[in-house]
Amino acid sequence: MKIVILDGYTLNPGDLSWDGFKALGNLTVYEYTPPERIEERMKDAEIVFTNKTPLTAETIRSAGKLRFIGVLATGYNVVDTAAARERGIPVTNIPTYGTTAVAQYVFALILEICHHVAHHNRQVQQGRWTNGRDFCFWDYPLIELAGKTLGIIGYGRIGRATAAIAKAFGLRVIAYDTRVDLPEIVTLDQLLAQSDIISLHCPLLPGTQGMINRASIAKMKKGVILVNTSRGPLINEADLREALLSGQVYAAAVDVVSQEPIQADNPLLGLSNCLITPHIAWAPKESRQRLMDIAVGNLVAFVRGNAQNVVNP
Repeated sequence: MKIVILDGYTLNPGDLSWDGFKALGNLTVYEYTPPERIEERMKDAEIVFTNKTPLTAETIRSAGKLRFIGVLATGYNVVDTAAARERGIPVTNIPTYGTTAVAQYVFALILEICHHVAHHNRQVQQGRWTNGRDFCFWDYPLIELAGKTLGIIGYGRIGRATAAIAKAFGLRVIAYDTRVDLPEIVTLDQLLAQSDIISLHCPLLPGTQGMINRASIAKMKKGVILVNTSRGPLINEADLREALLSGQVYAAAVDVVSQEPIQADNPLLGLSNCLITPHIAWAPKESRQRLMDIAVGNLVAFVRGNAQNVVNP
């Protein structure tokens, strides 16, 4: 069985092992596959794994031996799942590997906004405290979380894990999600109006794309903090830039943007009150190992005739 991994570097830059896949067949791992080489590299493969390398209908139809597609991520919009279904090819994803890591990262971002730890460390390292008059200094308002309201849009596994951490900080938690009915669930307008901090955890769907825009921002408290570790296109970035400049949004922190890698003309670049990190909330070694283990398990289940985590049944 020939197994091809089209873009393995982000999952495993060298600190994990591919042995689980090697035990199942003849494995070829490419760090990255440019668009013009996708079909060539898939030509003789029975099993293909992709993270962000797109598999179009044409690509899938041209891979005559293809029997299985594994996505090395939760989101699977890089694969034309309908075209795969036409050929009876299951497409699997990795649904739960990053829950703990992403929820933890949400608070790394929130706490950096509240305390500007990196900035103050740089100031100390540069000698400002040594040469200072007073026993302390701070350059930004320092924010205490207890008693404030965190609004979570999307109350699945990661949203609930984020809520658990929030409650330990003394935050009141409210959430918006049309799929669940819990005491903390409110309408979207209520969440926008009541939240001091808003954290996005919903999937990218036609109904959620661009949901953070000029109109929805206008319904938020003035001075709200916005965090996005979910999908970049949930936010209209030009509208968010406007709100950050006006002070309607006090600060934003995004680990995802509309086009990745981020483009030089992205509206969020260059703003002192917008933290941008390069899509790393998912990436601690522990969560990447879970991802690897689940991906191997998905292939084992397929080989045994009982495919799991199939997104195109």
